[in-house]
Amino acid sequence: MKKLILTLTIAFVSISQTFAQLPDPGFDIDGVTAIVITDPQIDFLSPNGVTWGVVGESVKANNTVENIETLFKLAEANGIKVFISPHYYYKHDHGWKFEGALETLMHKINMFDRGDQLSTEGFEGSGADFLEPYKKYIDKDFVTVVGPHKVYGPEQNDLSLQLRKQKIDKVILAGMSGNLCVEAHMRELIEDGFEVAVVGDATASAIVPGYDGNAAAQTNFRFISSHVYSTKELAEDLKNHKH
Repeated sequence: MKKLILTLTIAFVSISQTFAQLPDPGFDIDGVTAIVITDPQIDFLSPNGVTWGVVGESVKANNTVENIETLFKLAEANGIKVFISPHYYYKHDHGWKFEGALETLMHKINMFDRGDQLSTEGFEGSGADFLEPYKKYIDKDFVTVVGPHKVYGPEQNDLSLQLRKQKIDKVILAGMSGNLCVEAHMRELIEDGFEVAVVGDATASAIVPGYDGNAAAQTNFRFISSHVYSTKELAEDLKNHKH
């Protein structure tokens, strides 16, 4: 019995040491790499947005607004394509017969609401609109805005199609919010055969009593993606290794 306990203890220690040395596969930026940014929108990133009360702490701590803008700048300077996966809810989406917890909340607070998918009336400056500092980049040819995702992941929009049509095999992921849309995009893109890295401080998440979405997201980014960059590290990588 003592021998069995000793064996199990050694095995447990060995497993613990393995996880303590969690591998970092790394990420090589080349000509088939794009940046994907989820939900760079007012409702998430502005003090005027409907979620600021729960995401603002994380956004400020991570310097998320400025770091996302840095990604646009880096992409333009280095010839990297950017794809925006936005989140919109139209009038017909409010007729859903069942929802998860945060879907219910998002619809209740009219998050990302747009009146009609065929009209931009009321869109400018609304919570669904892009944050103002980003618009000068989003209007340029190196940025593609794909169709809206509807819950968290890109399964219901054309992100993967647009990436594949541009011969993109690798994705550097950032945006809002970390433990929901960014993580869901990370998981789905990996399942779809893309190599994925995440810029951890170009995301942020809700922090509410008893639950830290940012901590959860950063943990899962590290566990699942090929590499987790800081914005500064990504800038240095691009400077030192022109793709």
